[in-house]
Amino acid sequence: MSLALKELRRRPGRFGVATVILTLIAILLMFLGGLLDGLTAGNTGAIRAQQADLIVYSATSQDSLVRSRIDPPERRQVEQVKGVDSVSELGSVQLGARIEGKGPRDLVPVVLFGYESASTGLPTTPTKPGEAWADDSLESEGVETGDILKIGPERSPVKVIGFVNDTRYTGQSTLWASMETWRKVQNENRSDARVAPGVSQALVVQAASGANANDLAISVDRATNDQTSSLTEDEAISALPGVESQQRVFNQIIGLTVLIAIIVVALFFALITVERIGLYGVLKALGARSGSLFAGVLLQAVIVTLIASVIGAIAALAMAAVIPPGSIPFIATGSRIAGSAFFLLLAAVIGCAFSLRRVLKVDPAQAMGAGQ
Repeated sequence: MSLALKELRRRPGRFGVATVILTLIAILLMFLGGLLDGLTAGNTGAIRAQQADLIVYSATSQDSLVRSRIDPPERRQVEQVKGVDSVSELGSVQLGARIEGKGPRDLVPVVLFGYESASTGLPTTPTKPGEAWADDSLESEGVETGDILKIGPERSPVKVIGFVNDTRYTGQSTLWASMETWRKVQNENRSDARVAPGVSQALVVQAASGANANDLAISVDRATNDQTSSLTEDEAISALPGVESQQRVFNQIIGLTVLIAIIVVALFFALITVERIGLYGVLKALGARSGSLFAGVLLQAVIVTLIASVIGAIAALAMAAVIPPGSIPFIATGSRIAGSAFFLLLAAVIGCAFSLRRVLKVDPAQAMGAGQ
């Protein structure tokens, strides 16, 4: 172990190539992870902001907010289910927004949400018609508190009264208004999807203390004679178009990147081991055990990988700091950085394992003879 550390201090250039390659892999791994987290957050923020135990859609909606319609009788049926603590309405409409100071054709895609009661993820519902909270991603478009956005082809005016964080939906910025404002904007701009008073697209259900969300979902659908489809928050997020396939593709790419790291470590330290055959023979002749020799190789791989991970983490945090909000969906979280570092360390251990067999088979006499 001490010999391995001395070699790292005295001959750092010998490990330079492996450090550079692993650093590039670490940066790539953390960038892919941050990009995945950013895309997922940008697609699911509005659902996560509800902090709901259940999201209730109409049965024919295919768990899509746009296709769903909940009538007042169905809401009353849900409210009467044992284990339901509170029920509130939710509606959405995707339209283009004209921003003050920009051209009439310079539109920003937004999703206007109507919500009835505030959760821990949202502020108090606006009380005045035509007012809304805006997701802070709109700040990158030049939107400020007090600005009036003209929504949709009918240019329905919506005044921004403040900003909320992490509420994007399907990659678009959001506005959060009262249900009355939502119905007004919906009816003015989507004549084919007009909604009557009391009609919403979904219900946000908070369960009573001690109630199981999965069991409650079954009870709610049974109470409405299967006219509803009740999902937990995680299920509602998974039902969003493209979320699961997006995560699957990125996880496959991340897995391939880890595999490349294993190959890099394996090839580099296999070469190092071949070069040290004579040295290992001498050390074994002096009484060194194979396990101690391999532990030295493993220690060097771990140190090199840790250096690469630290540089990768610094690069990821720097990217998160310099990337403008609303541009590239990139988020650098401590858990993602730690997870990436763990997988790199695991790759280093597995890669070094390929050198173990060669170290164990070193014969002192043959190795010293080969070195002469």
